[in-house]
Amino acid sequence: MDAYDGGSNPRQGPGEPGAAPADPQGSPPGIAPTVDRPPRTGVAALSLRYQIGVAVALAVVAVAVCTHVGMMFLHVAPSNTLTKQHGGAIEDWIYPEFEQNWKLFAPNPLQQNIAVQVRAQISTTDGAIRTTGWYDLSAQDGRAIDGNLLPSHTQQNELRRAWDYYVATHDTDNRPADLRGALSETYLRRIVALRLDREDLAGEGGTVELVQVRSRTTNVPPPKWSEERVSDQPVYRVLPWWSLPADETDGGVK
Repeated sequence: MDAYDGGSNPRQGPGEPGAAPADPQGSPPGIAPTVDRPPRTGVAALSLRYQIGVAVALAVVAVAVCTHVGMMFLHVAPSNTLTKQHGGAIEDWIYPEFEQNWKLFAPNPLQQNIAVQVRAQISTTDGAIRTTGWYDLSAQDGRAIDGNLLPSHTQQNELRRAWDYYVATHDTDNRPADLRGALSETYLRRIVALRLDREDLAGEGGTVELVQVRSRTTNVPPPKWSEERVSDQPVYRVLPWWSLPADETDGGVK
């Protein structure tokens, strides 16, 4: 037989057509070649025991941070049910290392409803003097705002700010605390004079001679789930009678 005749099962060289590709890694027949993987880094490179230790440490740090943030929030927050029940624990955590001298809300959110009311003494055409009942000016503003998509700045703030200005510049006996006291009194008096004139309180031929302002303060009731108890009785602050200057008795300020 010819030496170049491969017969029915000739042996093929590596470069011949149909020959199996040579293994570049030189792996033995029947064994899959190995694949190089990048080395593990960070926590993944640790053993399972150390990974558990790191997870526990991170959990402890997270709990400590959340506790500290919560204590700081309660410390600077306005007085509430939690701070009243756990005030000692909060102070033990905060002082002395983490003491703060500021509050989250300034001023504190209102926990009271304050209504400004006014009454007047009116001289009639027959020379008589009559005293009106109390008119709730805050309630009038509330009715004007309720359901109004675009309430005016006057309806929302004029009366409230005038009263806050008066309280800030007078002591509890209604004596001016500084030079702004007279200004705040004039401002509040002119506002109530204008309001009474809009209502035509004096009537035809009548004149508003004196006005008296008071505030009616009631506590906002706590939620049902709270154990806090507050008084539901109103507290009044009654100001002295004010006489109206001639330019304010008829038609308000001129």
